[in-house]
Amino acid sequence: MSPRVEFHFDFGSPNAYFCHKVLPALAARTGVQIAYVPVLLGGVFKLTDNQPPMVQFKGIKNKGEYAQRETERFIRKHGLTGFRRNPHFPVNTVQIMRGALVAERDEFFDRYVDQVFHHMWEEPKKMDDAAVIRDALDTSGFDGRAILDGTQEQSIKDKLIANTEASVARGNFGSPTFFVGDEMYFGKDRLREVEEEIVSATQRPR
Repeated sequence: MSPRVEFHFDFGSPNAYFCHKVLPALAARTGVQIAYVPVLLGGVFKLTDNQPPMVQFKGIKNKGEYAQRETERFIRKHGLTGFRRNPHFPVNTVQIMRGALVAERDEFFDRYVDQVFHHMWEEPKKMDDAAVIRDALDTSGFDGRAILDGTQEQSIKDKLIANTEASVARGNFGSPTFFVGDEMYFGKDRLREVEEEIVSATQRPR
């Protein structure tokens, strides 16, 4: 029996984008379905007293340069030639993360996730500006106004808070984070371990 595999993500993380692009191949190799769980990275940071790397490692000699080199290696390895740095980074993602929950409720989640990642990291836009978000969603074939209206519903707001708090309660402190059953893995550099755990868990006697 295959384990439950979850991807806890926020659109504001470029590393979450990288994982999103390579997860279909991982899922195909392992035969598992990967459940995407929207969380608010700012909320995760607040609940864990964490800080984004650009703040946490500011002033550390060679750290930023190495991180950039590692990113370039990952892009080359997986052929992610569509990636572009977002000039508006960091972006407040609360509206587009709530939008993911509207899309989940209204059953167009997969396409929404793919398109919002596109507008964040392939044709980068200021995706914390409501007018920009609406235009981007309309361009992708959605009803941008309806999605933005949905993000103001209390049930959607509450769901994003609940997702975020539950994720932190399980050990999460950032994005991207994976759970394979009860085992947690953080970051794009743990994808190999994620796959190994999926294979191992699938083969374990029940």
